[in-house]
Amino acid sequence: MIKKFVLLLLFTCAGLSAFPQKKDFGIWYGINAEHKLAKKLELDLSTCLRTFKNASKSEEAYLEAGLTYKLFDFMSVEGSYRITENIEDDDAFHIRHKWFVGAKGSISAGDFDFSLRARFQERYKTYIEDEEDKIPDCHLRSRFKVLYDIPSFKVNPYISGEIFVPLFKESPESVDKKRFTAGAEYNFADKKSVELEYIFQRDYLPKLSDINIISLQFNIKF
Repeated sequence: MIKKFVLLLLFTCAGLSAFPQKKDFGIWYGINAEHKLAKKLELDLSTCLRTFKNASKSEEAYLEAGLTYKLFDFMSVEGSYRITENIEDDDAFHIRHKWFVGAKGSISAGDFDFSLRARFQERYKTYIEDEEDKIPDCHLRSRFKVLYDIPSFKVNPYISGEIFVPLFKESPESVDKKRFTAGAEYNFADKKSVELEYIFQRDYLPKLSDINIISLQFNIKF
């Protein structure tokens, strides 16, 4: 099953890169924190700076806070709010608001962990160019992830694929964003880790474009 998923991911990425389109490179810098409020309830905090135009310019910075509740050992539900500053068409930064609700299920098979996350998100813009900008953007995000928990080793590699499906209003594309990730998590201390990822992201709207991303994240539990 793992081999089939890896092959599918590689063939998909190869197929995506076969089409000519605008290409870019960016670096994402993030910090994530988790705090256990109760036996099954967790507070999640995160912040991130995202760059584009060959990592020479800031595209987005955000703060996010949310809660995760563990329904069962294999399933949890989540909700969060994110406030961002995004660069807009006037080349200035404007605030956007975004909220999420979702569920995540996971199973283990030997040293492999499989997880599937479904998330609904709604985004509001404050920079208004036309009437359509007043309508919030809604998406259903689905992500499948495979992590290899290497026994007696502090580095755990993983791969994932995610699609963004637009909801509630007409769209020329049934999927307007795809994101494929290969990364590794290094647990260097108790409740502290860093993650290094390569992300290939294809955006279909407003026009076809690709971006290759290096993501560096610091994670802490307190």
